[in-house]
Amino acid sequence: MEYQPARKRRRLSAALDQATANANDVDDFEAVASSSPDASPQLISNVATATDNDSNPKSLGRSISPPSARRTPRMPEVSAPSRVSGLASVAQLAPNKNCNSSSVKIISSPVQLSQIQELPATSNVDAVSLKDILGDPLIKECWVFNYLFDIDFLMSNFDEDVRDMVLVKLVHGSWRKEDSNKVYIDEAAKRYKNVQVLTAFMPEAFGTHHSKMFILFRHDSQAQVIIHTANIIAGDWRMCQAVWRSPLLPMMTARPVDREDSTSLPQIGTGRRFKHDLLSYLRAYGQAKTGSLASQLKQYDFSTVRGALVASTPSKLNLLSSDPDTETLWGWPGLKNILKNVPFQTSKTQTPNVVIQVSSVATLGQTDKWLTDILLSTLNTTLPANPPSAPMPKASLVFPTADEIRRSVDGYSSGSSIHMKTQSAAQTKQLAYLRPLMCHWAGDHVKLPSSSSSSSSEFAASTQLIREAGRRRAAPHIKTYIRFSDTAMTKIDWAMLTSANLSTQAWGAAANAAREVRVCSYEIGVVVWPGLWDDGKVGSAEMVPVFKRDMPEEVDNEAGTGSGQDGERDGMVGRAGVKTRVGWRMPYDLPLVPYARSEMPWCATEPCDELDWMGRKWPGFGAR
Repeated sequence: MEYQPARKRRRLSAALDQATANANDVDDFEAVASSSPDASPQLISNVATATDNDSNPKSLGRSISPPSARRTPRMPEVSAPSRVSGLASVAQLAPNKNCNSSSVKIISSPVQLSQIQELPATSNVDAVSLKDILGDPLIKECWVFNYLFDIDFLMSNFDEDVRDMVLVKLVHGSWRKEDSNKVYIDEAAKRYKNVQVLTAFMPEAFGTHHSKMFILFRHDSQAQVIIHTANIIAGDWRMCQAVWRSPLLPMMTARPVDREDSTSLPQIGTGRRFKHDLLSYLRAYGQAKTGSLASQLKQYDFSTVRGALVASTPSKLNLLSSDPDTETLWGWPGLKNILKNVPFQTSKTQTPNVVIQVSSVATLGQTDKWLTDILLSTLNTTLPANPPSAPMPKASLVFPTADEIRRSVDGYSSGSSIHMKTQSAAQTKQLAYLRPLMCHWAGDHVKLPSSSSSSSSEFAASTQLIREAGRRRAAPHIKTYIRFSDTAMTKIDWAMLTSANLSTQAWGAAANAAREVRVCSYEIGVVVWPGLWDDGKVGSAEMVPVFKRDMPEEVDNEAGTGSGQDGERDGMVGRAGVKTRVGWRMPYDLPLVPYARSEMPWCATEPCDELDWMGRKWPGFGAR
């Protein structure tokens, strides 16, 4: 009998040969892509590795040829999730043939929600599963950065024909020998000869290795960076999570000048700057841990990436001596530096809203000093050229109540991953200043008109139309920070997906007397804004929240309020000169529903006698 690994390698080689041979059979994709100024060869290659709404990714036993040249690229059907390798596809780039040349170009959301099988198909349109991310048989090496691992669960999501051939490297922060997470990881790794475990150096007692990222290297000489919010455990993928995926990154065709090490850094928001900051983050682990990864990733072209990397590493940053023009900053100083480069679109008549949505709120202090003076001040940072007369943003904090946890997919079990302590005197004082900001995750105990059930007359009459995200019953483990431009929350100035919760460990403490900022944890995220898609003119692109799908409407129907004169809604919609509309996939409904005075946030350490939908009580996290 033929030795199985050798047979698999021959099948993989044959698959690569077939993919290469069929590379010339994509004239229809090239024609469509060439009509878009954003088209590039690597974006076309993304379509070539897409599946056709199969329930599982293609294995080596199936063809990986591009679709037939007669097939017209189209948007995913509402009844099935989109399954495209990478973010950019022909459907995102091609102009609508039914529209004239003055039509607004629409761009799919740069982030996608995770697929949750327990939810209806209409709530999983464009959503992605872990198998969508890892199931491509062309993956040859996978670096996994995370906090919690179930290695058996991780390995089950690789293509079955190559899962024992993919080189898998896990990076976690559980360094104590007696740590149950470390023991579990080390024991599980012994079952897989192709899995290597690396432990990050954790100098801070209260710090965690909380970053959530994949870096993939492929047999077709491409790489991909994936930043997300889920632990590598099955239960997390039944909660609301989100994923940002870079385009497939080709190898650099010529030996590049070492620009990422130059004294002047590339512009924030460009692929070159993203690459520099990512390599700086990887080097923070030390040469022995991730030096080989940084050296390997350095050989890839990041020019198609749109976004800014925001990250944290255990460090002490001196605000007096650090130079954001020559070095990557971590924590809130790094985020502040990014936001200084983001133009806003808020008008004088609108009140912007900065919405923080997290799965954990740590101890911030008995007063709101850190929250107000550090975090909210950072989130309110503006480009110096922005109008100084624009109103200060309103702040909101989205967090679930016990009732919303009870009614979630996993009931109380999902509450073990969501934390805000409210029991001690100090915690009560913290809750007192947070309460005015707090809004529901689901908010469906309030009966308001729904966008999926209201008639057109109701739409026109109601100023409280609910725009449904389709994630009410999925407990939130996602972390997003969004600045909405307008009162009705129909436009977005910037949006961030990150692993960082609301904590000083993640974002960094206030500067001490020596002007040092102490950051304790590893975190990673990405910030995007509409200007990244400007078509040669500042302000020619806008970003809008989208619901139950990734693609925005060509005609802006996302607003939740009645129409005004000339197609405007609350002075924001219908802005002249818009040529590109970018979506941002929303995980929660709009408008936000504030907490009532008697309502409390979910507290995992507090017992709950009321039964969840599965008939269970909650004894309190850690109860025996």
